[in-house]
Formats: sequence, structure tokens, C-alpha cells
Amino acid sequence: MKILVINGPNLNVIGKREPSIYGTVTYAALCSRIKKSAEEADAYVEIFQSNSEGEIVSKIQEAKGVFDGLVVNGGALTHYSYALYDAVKYADLPAVEVHISNIFKREEFRKHSVLSPICVGIVSGLGIEGYEYAINYLVRIYKKSRKETLL
Repeated sequence: MKILVINGPNLNVIGKREPSIYGTVTYAALCSRIKKSAEEADAYVEIFQSNSEGEIVSKIQEAKGVFDGLVVNGGALTHYSYALYDAVKYADLPAVEVHISNIFKREEFRKHSVLSPICVGIVSGLGIEGYEYAINYLVRIYKKSRKETLL
């Protein structure tokens, strides 16, 4: 199984940005943990981060037919980017939305996600472990769909 992990604006500065909310794990350490989680789940993972909405949209569009699932932490784009919504919808892949912090305990604008309606699930407030949960879930539903296809 091939999973594309998308990290949006400001994820590159976790560990430095508001550590009381996002923790002290650096972006490099996060990527290492994501790769380890994927390896343990017997999946290939590609990680992409950008502070540019257009680059993120293009990367998600390119995932169609190449990847089997998406993990999307769109950062602030989650709350207003219909371009991101359209790209995820176009990719037509099972997607899990991930947030390191609990968006429902934060500012009012963060409590709304334009992505949630097109994702198979959302992980919010469980720290960087949320990526591991998202990857494991995508692997499980992929294996289940493969078994059903073989029947």
C-alpha cells in the first residue's frame, strides 16, 4: 500500500511553534516517526510539506492513481481552502484528516473543517501519534478492500 502524507503551512516549524500546543517534536523527528509507522504497517509512505496552497493542491492531484490513501494535515488550510477540498475529492482516495492539537478546544475558526465531509475519518488532539493511527486505519481498510475484491 502507498500512502501520501500531506503537511500544510507551518507544520515545518513544529517543535518551535507554540510547543505548549504542538509539542516539542521537530518536523524531522515527525517525519521519521511517520516513516517508521508506515514500515511497521507494511506500507510505503511519501511525505510532502509546503507552505504554499498551490503546491499542496498539485501534489494531491498527482496522487490520483499513484497512491492508495491520503493522510492530510492541511494546517490552517483545513478551515477554509476549498481548493484543498476539491483536490482531495479529485484524487478519489480514502483520506484521513489529522490534527496534532484538538481543534475543538481551540479558537472558534479552527472548529470547522472543509475537509471532514470528504474524509473517511479525522484524528484530532492525539499529538503526533495521530499520524500513526491514520496510517494504520488506511492500511486496515486497504487490506479489507483487497480481500473483498479477491472474493
